[in-house]
Amino acid sequence: MTKVKLCGLSRPEDIETANELLPDYIGFVLVPASRRYVAPEQAARLRAHLSSRIRAVGVFADEEPEKVAALCRRGLIDLIQLHGREDEEYLDRLRRLTQTPVIQAYRIRDAECMERALRSSAEMILLDAGAGEGLCFDWSLLEGIRRPYFLAGGLDSSNVAGAIRKLAPYAVDVSSGIETGGKKDRKKMHAFVRAVREETVQ
Repeated sequence: MTKVKLCGLSRPEDIETANELLPDYIGFVLVPASRRYVAPEQAARLRAHLSSRIRAVGVFADEEPEKVAALCRRGLIDLIQLHGREDEEYLDRLRRLTQTPVIQAYRIRDAECMERALRSSAEMILLDAGAGEGLCFDWSLLEGIRRPYFLAGGLDSSNVAGAIRKLAPYAVDVSSGIETGGKKDRKKMHAFVRAVREETVQ
């Protein structure tokens, strides 16, 4: 079954809805420049109320590895998601500090971007069009891909079933597609998870 990640949760009511839906993953955006940013202290308060059945992902961009590892040691996050210019040297530094699995995100614009993503030594990769703008990329670039991946970019309840049917990704990742006015929308969160699960049980 395709797994679900609801990203950019920032309020207690977002966590409450996630606990109802039990996605496989939720994401805390720990990138200060992002409009979805939550400070580590705020993320810790939210994590304290998160179901133990849901894995928390910390989203970073060009953060010092020591700071990322420190949050892992605090038990704040279960997986690290990298959205910046992190290279293999960065991954090596991070691995010396923590054994927390890494999801490396790539903006897919062409075949060269795709090849770079497939070479990543991260435990998992995430393929996106941008950084939370709600845009799709050219899914034909994924033809023949054999490495499991998180599919992101432009997904919502109206197109996620088709994406799963066409691409069979390991997981689907959504943020803007479950928002109204820049805030997570409970009805949209329910509709997205329902669309995924109805497709994957067929």
